[in-house]
Amino acid sequence: MLTKINRVLFCLMMCFAALAIAPATFGQDSSPARAAARDDDTNLDTQLYLILATNRDIEEKKAPPVLDPIMKRLSESLSFKHYSLSGTFLNRVRNNGSLDVSWVGGPFYVPTSTMTNNPTFSQFTALVKLVTEDNRDVVRMTGFRFGLRVPIVTGQAGPTNASTGMAFPVVNYESLGLRTDISMREGTPVIAGTLYMGPSGDAIVVVVSAKRAAN
Repeated sequence: MLTKINRVLFCLMMCFAALAIAPATFGQDSSPARAAARDDDTNLDTQLYLILATNRDIEEKKAPPVLDPIMKRLSESLSFKHYSLSGTFLNRVRNNGSLDVSWVGGPFYVPTSTMTNNPTFSQFTALVKLVTEDNRDVVRMTGFRFGLRVPIVTGQAGPTNASTGMAFPVVNYESLGLRTDISMREGTPVIAGTLYMGPSGDAIVVVVSAKRAAN
């Protein structure tokens, strides 16, 4: 009888121990899965800023306060007289997702001798991922690319209207762009690169930032 009682008590103790360990084990197994699910559901708001750098006299458009450190750094690093925010673009992408945006903008300034009203075409692409490095959140943009197709007048066509005798310009599109991989602190704008606009002497400074979406 004592042997049977001991066996029963031992079995009961093993069962209680198993029940006590199981929740903790299951919690450890499911926690990474829940964290991964949260990461997959996270959306990121990306902001692309295009800053015109020029020596021409222009009306400077006031940039948001978040760009103050960028504007100061440009003034200290480049030799242009004026820096003006020419465009801001806000896009949302899922964490670890790809972003591909194209739009029609411009026309950008070109010298008077080659002036054209043809539009400029722009494209912005990147793979965006939120990671943790050294206990802080970092946004990686892999395969970041910003490109422009700018109209340039290369000549004059012969008269095409018999009544007016007007000649129309011959326009070719030149491609400008940059491609890089970027890491940045969440919500902190960084300079991705500078694109010089050829004979005009102007430049476009590409600035980008990203942070978790509020909702």
